[in-house]
Amino acid sequence: MNEEHAFQRRLNLFDSTAIVVGSMIGSGIFIVSADIARMVGSPGWLMMVWIITGFMTIFAALSYGELAGMFPKAGGQYVYLREAYNPLTGFLYGWTLFMVIQTGTIAAVGMAFAKFSGVLIPGISENIVWVKAGFFTLGPVQLVAIGSIAFLTWVNTRGIQQGKKIQNAFTSGKFILLVLFIVVGLGFASNSSAFSINKLILWQPQQEGAGGQDIPLAGMALVAAIGMAMVGSLFSSDAWNNITFTAGEVINPRKNIPLSLFLGTLIVTILYLLANIVYITALPVRGSPEGADIASRGMQYALNDRLGTASISGVFGNYAVLIMAAFIVISTFGCNNGLILAGARVYYAMATDRIFFKKVGTLNDKGVPATGLVIQGIWAGLLCLSGTYGQLLDYVVFAVLIFYVLTIFGLFRLRKSHPEAERPYKAFGYPVIPLVYIILALTVMIILLIYKPAYTWPGLIIVIMGIPVYFLWNKK
Repeated sequence: MNEEHAFQRRLNLFDSTAIVVGSMIGSGIFIVSADIARMVGSPGWLMMVWIITGFMTIFAALSYGELAGMFPKAGGQYVYLREAYNPLTGFLYGWTLFMVIQTGTIAAVGMAFAKFSGVLIPGISENIVWVKAGFFTLGPVQLVAIGSIAFLTWVNTRGIQQGKKIQNAFTSGKFILLVLFIVVGLGFASNSSAFSINKLILWQPQQEGAGGQDIPLAGMALVAAIGMAMVGSLFSSDAWNNITFTAGEVINPRKNIPLSLFLGTLIVTILYLLANIVYITALPVRGSPEGADIASRGMQYALNDRLGTASISGVFGNYAVLIMAAFIVISTFGCNNGLILAGARVYYAMATDRIFFKKVGTLNDKGVPATGLVIQGIWAGLLCLSGTYGQLLDYVVFAVLIFYVLTIFGLFRLRKSHPEAERPYKAFGYPVIPLVYIILALTVMIILLIYKPAYTWPGLIIVIMGIPVYFLWNKK
């Protein structure tokens, strides 16, 4: 089936940018800065972690723009890797995407949706467990998470028009709410004493050592701390590349995909930086796990790491919990719609290359890969029940960085091997910006290999496991 005739090109620049923004913003921005604060212990270096992450994300998006213009086909990054290297490299990306990256993220976002729904509806509680057997866990939280994934999967089988309506509505909603959060935070929730305390330790990084002793950070120890802290910020800024998966449905993809990549990553980076400014003006960065109130716990030990709630509690009191829960429910629901919509297009492209289930390479009468959507939803649902989605996500950042580096290095390979290829958009700042991204990403990967091996080797193993699977599939 020819995708040019089967896929319906219904996504304009606004729709494409909404997929980028909506897929990136989930619940992470309201939580992960607590762990970053524990890692670096100073407001200046906490902001630096987010600034480096923002530049990396924008640099990668600018580099992907050229590839998107060269290969405006369903599958996006999978196609780029296949064309730059070989079918095996493309398959390993698709394999890892299906096993961990996309489905693990969908499961985690679905569980976040369910857990924060439980704040609004007490009957949806993590404390209620109906069945527990080894890894398998079933309770109302898992049921709500799976239900939300199933519903969004069904909606997206009804056609790209239905999927984009939900995406546009929820992305617009979460954008407005996040802007309101920033305005309220900067205008009303700022704590002058917290800001004064943070100003005194602006560039004085430290980590808590053994026995609760504070250890100042400098030199390579500081570089290592920044690299480890970036796990959370990179994960919160991920999924920007999902728009490339839907290239077969984007109007004028050679122009709109590069533009949406740049605009989407720039918008989210600015919002994330402003949200963190809210945190450091409302709360002391340093705190104590035994703190009696929000201020004494600080950013480092905010209750359940819920910085969004803690930072506006001074304005809304106890209602802050409900307000932020509602916000995160809206945010995660919209985030998962984008992830579910985009992911199935990669499996479709793999199937048309005969390295995935044949049925996945067909489109239904609405012009969408319904079988791929269903298989993706089933696997994500099983990950919700397995209880291992959290551990899987620990491996995602390293695995994702491997393929981002390979893809951007592929830009150099394609410039050399196919200089004659049509390039309606050329990577901004080439070769400097793509090279800077590769160096920064490799630095983070080396730091994680040395200091967080538990985060890296399992991710590598999942990628390597795809090699025999590829050859078995080819043999079949």
